[in-house]
Amino acid sequence: MTDLERRYARWIALFYPADYRRTRGSELVDTYLSLAAPIRGRPSPADIADLAAGGLRQHLRAARDLGPGFRLAGLLALTTATTCATGWATIEAFTPTPPWSPHVGPFLSLAIVAWAVWLVAAVLFVAASGRWFRWAAGLAVLVTVAIVPAAALTGLPRPPLLVLLPQIVLGVVALGATVQHLWWVRLMPVAVAAAVLPVAVGVESGFYFSGYYYPAAKTLPAAAATLLVSALLIAIGLAARRDYSGTWAMLILLTPIGMLAVQPLSMLFDDFGAGRAVNPTWSSAAATSMLVAVIGSMLLPLALVARGRLAAGRRPLGPGPCPTCGASSASA
Repeated sequence: MTDLERRYARWIALFYPADYRRTRGSELVDTYLSLAAPIRGRPSPADIADLAAGGLRQHLRAARDLGPGFRLAGLLALTTATTCATGWATIEAFTPTPPWSPHVGPFLSLAIVAWAVWLVAAVLFVAASGRWFRWAAGLAVLVTVAIVPAAALTGLPRPPLLVLLPQIVLGVVALGATVQHLWWVRLMPVAVAAAVLPVAVGVESGFYFSGYYYPAAKTLPAAAATLLVSALLIAIGLAARRDYSGTWAMLILLTPIGMLAVQPLSMLFDDFGAGRAVNPTWSSAAATSMLVAVIGSMLLPLALVARGRLAAGRRPLGPGPCPTCGASSASA
């Protein structure tokens, strides 16, 4: 075995599931060797990227419950995003706007546009309009992102990033939701949002008119805890029936859950003591958000790799069936 062949085999062993390597590993190495330059001693970066993409595709194909897990995570994320948008829109609409304070018409900030688009997306989901729902949800994510530069250009108030960033991450996950045939499943985002509407009206009296969402320090961690408990209970219930889509959904939702809980998590980076501030510093909140994003993006690939290795470890040792005809190794 040449050095180049050995290095290709190592990359394949890193990226591809064990079952695929057992049946197609040698063929895959030979294919890359035939395409490599004769004088090359190491795989090119393009070949490594191609191996990584191919290995990810094979891991996704092997994880049969992952697709339903994405759809379940999208439904829960859409429900949470709709609930948050309902609460913020209520506060925007019912909080008085003094004439000396910057505001957007009768509303507190530019975010009212984003919250309105989110509510439209939820209504389209209830109406079973799958195509229009995806367009509306994608538009809601883009409008939420655009609030930051729009506020910087116009000088108008906006919510803090502690409010906008979780909504953006929830929206990205919500794009995986598919319109369901069951009416009560379609109704869930709007029903949950309507249930928290009285709470939002009660919180409105303590809202600060400058446009900074100070109640978010209390409501967003509560939303994170609710989403975490809900996803965990669903995962346990589905796993009891040997359906692991809830487990995949739990892994996918850990990133938006972490973004919702940035405020209490970032307090861990601040100094402990009697004079400790009630709110985290900007640097600790930014560091926590980056840490949540990095760890969250790594969880799903690591779980896919671990699943492939565990599945291979549970199979009996030996060459296995013939990949062509399916017969046992002895008869083949």
